[in-house]
This record gives sequence, C-alpha cells and structure tokens, in this order.
Amino acid sequence: MIWLLLLAAAIPERIVSTAPSFTEMLYAVGAGERVVAVSTYCHYPASVDRLPRIGTYLEPNVEAILRLRPDLVLVHAEHPQIVRQLRAAGIATLALRNTTLEETLRSATAIGQAVGRPREGSALETRLRQGLDVMRRQAIRPTPPTLLFIVGRTPGRLDGMLAVGKGSYLNDLIAAAGGRNVLADSPVAYPKISVEGVLRLNPDVIVDMGDMTDTQGVSPAHTAAVVRLWNTVPGLRAARNRKVFAVASDIYVVPGPRVLDAAAAFRTMLQ
Repeated sequence: MIWLLLLAAAIPERIVSTAPSFTEMLYAVGAGERVVAVSTYCHYPASVDRLPRIGTYLEPNVEAILRLRPDLVLVHAEHPQIVRQLRAAGIATLALRNTTLEETLRSATAIGQAVGRPREGSALETRLRQGLDVMRRQAIRPTPPTLLFIVGRTPGRLDGMLAVGKGSYLNDLIAAAGGRNVLADSPVAYPKISVEGVLRLNPDVIVDMGDMTDTQGVSPAHTAAVVRLWNTVPGLRAARNRKVFAVASDIYVVPGPRVLDAAAAFRTMLQ
C-alpha cells in the first residue's frame, strides 16, 4: 500500500529521506541533488555521506527534520504518528511500504511522481521489472535449490538466529533469482531458527549476514570466520558443498533500485 499526503503543489526542492531505500530511489530517479538530509544508515551513493542525519528509519527525529524546513519527507507507512506530526507542521509527506518486492517496485513510480520526475520513476520501475522477469525465465529449474538467509545471530555463535521467512522482500527476491527460500512456509516474516532446525531443513545454500548488519568496514577475516563457523556443523549440505556465503553488502537489506544486483548475487550462489 502506498499513499501520498501532499500539502504543497510545487515540486519539492528540499527533500528529507528517513530510510536507505528511499534515499537510493531518490538518487535513481534523478532527485539526489535536492536531498538535504538522510537517515543514520544511508550509505549509498557515496555522496550522501556529506548530508545531515535525522535518525534511523525506526525512530526519525521529527524536530531535526523540521529544523531543515523540507518541502517533502519520505517516511515508512508503518509510522503513521510521524506522518501526523509532519502534516500538523505543514510538511508534505510521502508514506511508503516496501516490505515486499512488489511494494518496492511500485515505490519507484510513487517517488518519481512525488518529486516531479514521473517519467524517470516509471522508467525505473519498468527497468527493474523487466530485469527480474528475464532473470526468472533464465533461472527456471524442475526443482529449485533451497536457500536459507540468516539476518540475525549472536556474534561468533550459531544461536539467537533469525532468518528470512514468508512475506518478506528477501523471500520474493530469492524466488526471482530461481531459488526457494527454505522457510517460505513460515507464518512470520523473520522466524527464529536453531542449528537443529537448520539441519532438519538442510538447505542447499546458506547466506549469513547475521552479525554483519552494519555493512561498513566488515573485513575479509570476519566473513571467513563466519564460513568456518558453519563448517563446524556435521552433516550440513551447504557446508559440505561450499555453499555457505557470508555477506556484508547492503544490497541485501535495502529494498531499493539495486534489487537486480541482489537478485544476480543470489543467482550466482544458487548455481
């Protein structure tokens, strides 16, 4: 679901983004030069490093946003109280959902329309859809390989694990790349899983980002240590076949215009 709450008719010249995915979309549709502040975890493109920060997407600092006198603020629709506060202050607000891949693709057009670049937004959505469609056609197999994606874990240990389940953006992306999320039938988007549970499912591929969600400055030694950790589990198919991948790139956790890069990376892992 996407909805637009605009209180000004003019094309916005001062835009605040409260999430990395929104920031990347703004730059991708050609409105990057009008972005005046971003969230704490916005790192791409590199030029955003010079911009002021207004908190995380979970807890944007409304006072800091208002001090910047923006014409438009992009926020998650999951935060209606933030929308209400900004509207009450007379600030135009674009509220978006990008929990699923479909919502992410539609947000390209919505953002393009909101910033006065409708053609660019529509073209971006079309390009992403076409790229994913090509990938789906090329990746069709009688039995798709299974993949487990770990998004949370106790550092240095195989416990406290959270994985990608049904209804999440990454679940959709794994399918688009030609794989099957081994937890696609989970009733929650990010279920807990134990080592015993992993062994029971015994996926063909394991992708572990569990203790590297802060993607800045992760060393090769760190990623190698993650792979070694999984190699200690006897009988694990993915470890035996060298199909454990420790990843630290934000392309996997930012549902934005780099979805094709993430899908292509999954496709390589699944081969």
